[in-house]
Amino acid sequence: MRIALVFLFSHCFEYVVECIEGSLVTQRDTCMRCKKLLVALLCGWCGSLAAATGPCSEPAYRAFDFWVGQWDVRIPDGRTAGTNHIVRTQQGCLLVENWQGVKGSTGTSMNFYDPLAGQWQQIWVSPGVIIDIRGGLDDGTMVLEGSITYMANNDQFPFKGSWTLLDDGRVRQFFEESRAPGEWKPWFEGFYTEVSGANAEARAEDAALDNPASF
Repeated sequence: MRIALVFLFSHCFEYVVECIEGSLVTQRDTCMRCKKLLVALLCGWCGSLAAATGPCSEPAYRAFDFWVGQWDVRIPDGRTAGTNHIVRTQQGCLLVENWQGVKGSTGTSMNFYDPLAGQWQQIWVSPGVIIDIRGGLDDGTMVLEGSITYMANNDQFPFKGSWTLLDDGRVRQFFEESRAPGEWKPWFEGFYTEVSGANAEARAEDAALDNPASF
């Protein structure tokens, strides 16, 4: 791309010289060619810039990156609850979560920043449960609120979750559900510990996502 841009610029410069020194007819012809080349030059430069930065490279799209990685998840008493793998995909515009519980439970969520609402949204689907929550960072903690739906009987209740990066590098995840007005009860609490070496590899993959032109 850089070589092509240099080529276009050099040829346009030659046309500018012709435009200045040439006859009226030549001036009109060369100036028109110069205008077309300038448009191509600008379009190429803008396209190169967009490719280098990626469509979702602004800080708002990166607010949930601390959750990206491959994790062992334990409940507060230390017992293993399962594993969770969160990856950035679609050039960094989407976080995909894949949960595997020790007792066989599974679940997948899509997490993305909605620029019109100025909020993050998570949509979780597992056998029998749908969670749809929205929100954003609150003093460093990702806080999302919305609803949980139980498919078996179509019951729906207010639901909220929070994710906090702890000083030791773990992530605390805490879910609450409300089945009575103003009354919230814990639904799940888990502490994420990095699977040895896995998250360093994930960060390297993320760096490539930030520069899709390098693929």
